[in-house]
Amino acid sequence: MRMLRSARLFLLALLVAAVPLAVCPTPAHAAVFISVGFAPPVLPVYTPPPCPEAGLMWTPGYWAYGPDGYYWVPGAWVPSPYVGALWTPGYWGWSGGLYVWHAGYWGPHVGYYGGVNYGFGYFGIGFAGGIWRGGVFAYNTAVVRVNTTVIRNVYVDRTVIQRDTIVNDRHAAYSGGPGGINHPPTAQERSYMNERHMAATSLQTQHANAAMHDHNAYAKVNGGHPQQLAAARPLQAERQTAPASRPMNQGRPANQSRPMNQARPQQQPRQQQARPASQSRPQRQAQPAERSKPDSKPR
Repeated sequence: MRMLRSARLFLLALLVAAVPLAVCPTPAHAAVFISVGFAPPVLPVYTPPPCPEAGLMWTPGYWAYGPDGYYWVPGAWVPSPYVGALWTPGYWGWSGGLYVWHAGYWGPHVGYYGGVNYGFGYFGIGFAGGIWRGGVFAYNTAVVRVNTTVIRNVYVDRTVIQRDTIVNDRHAAYSGGPGGINHPPTAQERSYMNERHMAATSLQTQHANAAMHDHNAYAKVNGGHPQQLAAARPLQAERQTAPASRPMNQGRPANQSRPMNQARPQQQPRQQQARPASQSRPQRQAQPAERSKPDSKPR
């Protein structure tokens, strides 16, 4: 019996290593636990578009795992959820023979993301692409490109690039394990990991879900070389057309679209029905007719 149980456990371990596991596969990446038995493809080399307007934060592209294997989520400019928020990218970490996904998050500092060098400010440690100054985000143009005709809050700092860069000549997309990045978290990164965090915004989740449903985004289709490496336009532009209008539309539907639009049709028919009812009352309309009787008395 013991040998049979050992054999079953051994077979189960082999299945776990060969088949990706997904526990609680909800759209919000902060609530997702994913482990895969084989490493993600290498990070593609690309140049992101310049930041078109102030207040947007660059979130680097990454390999996610879906129904058909690894797929590429394009990098994108996104609005920060609150003043002072910085984005810590998600990363794949090797643990116990599996590659485990650690979701990204928003927080007051950039925490540990496996030392994976995503570029464009995320060189393995912290973030060199900009800092918050008095409630306004200033961009480090030594790292990121911006539309200088619109964005005035810029500065140049190259020392932070040299200090916080993890060499990643192989463009590895994971930390630890064979061929992965070898950078354990520093004491400062550990402290940042324990801060209060906010999961990816609904806008980011929609962006990742759109990539998951894009057949051409999967590595088995594009051979690890996705065509769309970065979003053609910032996610804020999408939010202005659809998601950003939700706060206004959420207020309007709550007050206008359903209750008020439904109330108005109800009130208008009531008024229309009430007017005929008041006008058709024989008492009020008969009073002028009854007053005509005194006019007949002189006759």
